[in-house]
Amino acid sequence: MRITLDQLANDHRAIDLLEIISIEGQQYMARLHIGDELRLLSGPDGQTLLFRSSWQIQDALRGFNIASADVVHPSAYHEMVGMEPSNPDPLRIRVQGRGS
Repeated sequence: MRITLDQLANDHRAIDLLEIISIEGQQYMARLHIGDELRLLSGPDGQTLLFRSSWQIQDALRGFNIASADVVHPSAYHEMVGMEPSNPDPLRIRVQGRGS
């Protein structure tokens, strides 16, 4: 499911986990774990919001209660020619907020 910043502001629940998903190291998107729900941060037009850095996402979500945040880098190794198909776990890096 998707959620906008305005909807998130009206939700008033804590974000249990913010996943900052790296898209080929060039752009980032925010996936939010709120209770049992998984939400993708989107604009009012329903399109996924893309950011230029993990800091930009953290700035956009500064006013929200976020329990923890990870930068997630999906592995591209399962796509290499000549290798057996696999589904490796992504690289996860715990993020400390700017106030830490």
